[in-house]
Parts: sequence; structure tokens; C-alpha cells
Amino acid sequence: QVDVVESGGGLVQTGGSLRLSCAASGSISSNTMGWHRQAPGKQREWVALITTGGSKKYADSVKGRFTISRDNTKNMVYLQMNSLKPEDTAVYYCLRIPGGSWGQGTQVTVSS
Repeated sequence: QVDVVESGGGLVQTGGSLRLSCAASGSISSNTMGWHRQAPGKQREWVALITTGGSKKYADSVKGRFTISRDNTKNMVYLQMNSLKPEDTAVYYCLRIPGGSWGQGTQVTVSS
């Protein structure tokens, strides 16, 4: 059973923006939701999370550039990414915490 489906990735130039979406199956209102990413040849790393109360935390590498948000009425989580850099190139994954399973991810490629 698919738990989350990510979308919104693409190819963008340095300095550009993208908005990623995560559609969850079932209610997310009781879950912290997170975004992670995995660059080629690297381990998957945490990017951002948003708690049930709306508190947000970010990895230092994206702080001030990325914004996570959620819409519990639609079971959706978003990641607004601004001022993108080539080092942001990765497959981005959404995850329900706890108990979620990884989706297929969405590819983000930032050209220099």
C-alpha cells in the first residue's frame, strides 16, 4: 500500500524555485511530517519537518531558503524551495512520522 506520493520536482536553474507536494493516504493530522533527500552517491538526509502543532525545523543547509507547510484537510505536505543551488540536486522524499513508509520520491535537479 502506498503511504505517500511526492510530486513537483523538475529541472531548474541556480537561484530558481520549486514547490514539492506530498499526498498522503489517510489522515496526517496525528503525524509529524518530514522531507528528506538523497543525492547521487550519498546517504539519505533529513531536510525539514513539521509537527502536528505546526512547529517547523530545518537542516542548516536549507534554513532560510526552504519552507515546509501542511494542509491537514487535504492530507498534503509541501516544501517550497527558493534560491536553489546545485547541491540541492537530489531525489526528495516525504515521510510520515512515526510509522510511515517511503514513497518513490521526486527528482530535483538544479543546473549551474
